Amino acid sequence: MPLRLRCVVLGEVMTDQELNKRKAYFAKVRLKNYRASMRLEGIEVPNIPPARNKAEILEKYKITNS
Repeated sequence: MPLRLRCVVLGEVMTDQELNKRKAYFAKVRLKNYRASMRLEGIEVPNIPPARNKAEILEKYKITNS
């Protein structure tokens, strides 16, 4: 049975999966707003590639015995 948490602000019950999905959405929006704010101030922020996951990093540094 998944753990259910109560969202204090909205008064709704959500699972861990829903909470993580909501956190990811707000992180994405926060970055988008930051970039837009910097652009309005005349500061150009370069595109930053998304972070790699653990599997991609391990694949890059994997040693092959040939």
